Order: sequence, then structure tokens, then C-alpha cells
Amino acid sequence: MSVCMETATEQLGLAELTVYCTEELYQHRHRQPTDGRFCMELLQRATLRHMDEAWNVLLRLLNESVLIWLRAHPSYSLAIAYDSEENYVALTFTRFWSALRTQHLRFSNLPMLLSYLHAILNSVVIDTLRSYMRIKCVSLFDPAVAESADIAVEETYDEDCTWNAIQSLLENEDERQIMYLLYYCGLKPREIAARFPEQFRDVKEVYRLNHNIIERLRRKRDRLRWLLREEGVQDV
Repeated sequence: MSVCMETATEQLGLAELTVYCTEELYQHRHRQPTDGRFCMELLQRATLRHMDEAWNVLLRLLNESVLIWLRAHPSYSLAIAYDSEENYVALTFTRFWSALRTQHLRFSNLPMLLSYLHAILNSVVIDTLRSYMRIKCVSLFDPAVAESADIAVEETYDEDCTWNAIQSLLENEDERQIMYLLYYCGLKPREIAARFPEQFRDVKEVYRLNHNIIERLRRKRDRLRWLLREEGVQDV
């Protein structure tokens, strides 16, 4: 992107930027070429400049894409029996915002941004189904299912603490993203390599990073146990 083009993009008002972003998303959805620079500018205003209006516009524009992915999800019929479309979309954006803040993610183009958002939606659906299936299993062995709600809350808290502890031991952003995509979103190495070609050269790099993560956590297992005890995680 040239300096003049960057300057022109930065000088656009929010209303104009919204129009251009809408067009870019339409082009991407219909597999037409687009560099996504206007959407990247909107994301930058929302995250780096902390402009609430820009974030609200970004959510509104991306909402349609998330709904399309959700309705095309192979487990849509089952997922929608447990929760509403609105809640799946809201939780997707909540996790997206959290990842942007805690992992300091940067996206160089629109396809990378949308792929990451799509992966988060998949993780939301998977986690919801796992949660309800777990409660269902508990009810089979214990008729007093009222306790299952407390169990689910405690397990969610423990999972969050465990995730934060592991993240703190990783060496760089690539490792954190691989950890997130593999173990939190449930993507396979080939899916990660295909969705993020600019960040990970090939599937071998994904495997290499995963190997490094596992070896590092093995070496630092005592430190991990200590962190988990500090967080009050059970059974460590």
C-alpha cells in the first residue's frame, strides 16, 4: 500500500469508511479480489485507537458473515437447539475482542481476519456442545442435575485459569496463536496452514511450533503446576 493511499484511507470519515468496508466484505464473500485495506483501517481504529463507534460498526458489518458461517456449520441444527443465534454471535465477538486485547493480534489482510473470526465461531459452537453434552452425561449418573450447573461453572473457571497459565509460558505470538487454534478452536494443522498462509508457511511449520510448545511445557511443568495452584485450579 502506498503512503498516499494509506494517508487517504486514514483521512476518511467513519461513514465513508463504512461504505468501503461493506463493499470489501461483499467482494470477499463473492470471491472477488480485494485487499481489504478499508476493513483493516476500521479494525485499527477500533482496537489501536480505541474508538467505540468504529468497533460498533465493525461488529455490525461482520455480523452477517458470522451468521452465514453459523448457519452453514455441520452441527448447526444441534447447536441451535441449545442456544440462540444471537448468543453464538455475541460470544464469538466477545472472544474475538478478548483475543485482540490479550494476544495483541495483528492481521495484514481481510482474509486472515475473517479466517480467525471463523475459527473462533467454530470454537464457540464446539464448547457449547461439549458443555451441554457434559451436563447430559452427568444427569445420566446423577438424577440431581441441579448440581450440574455448579459443576459447569467451576469447570469453566478452571479451564480459563489453565489456559491463562499455559499462555504465560509460551515464547511468542506465533506459539500463542498455534496453541489457541489447535487446542482451543479445535482446528487441525492442515486447516491452520490453509487459513493462515501468510503467518505459517506450511503445515510443517505448524507441527514444528506445536512440538516446541509441548517440549517447553514439559520442561516447565513444575512452573505450570505452581501457576495453577496460585490460580486455585483444582486437582493439580
